[in-house]
Amino acid sequence: MKLVDELFELYRDKLTGDEEDIDMLAFAFLEEMNREDLIHIIKELDTQELYDLIGVYLIESLKGKFAQEEYGQQRTSLFQSRNIH
Repeated sequence: MKLVDELFELYRDKLTGDEEDIDMLAFAFLEEMNREDLIHIIKELDTQELYDLIGVYLIESLKGKFAQEEYGQQRTSLFQSRNIH
């Protein structure tokens, strides 16, 4: 994905690449985006990138649902709990 490549090149020497840095970078980026910006990025994805994006979303969302059911808790999904707007 072109966007990932660009972000990586911009921050490869500034961040350690650990999970905390990556989360911070991703959410800082998303805070600057609006719906139209995100739709534009999605429209630029090739077919495989779109499948990868939706695949990751489905996998993480389903993990959250199964974990919620397994533990009987009302845990929110990774994506729902991180509302940045």
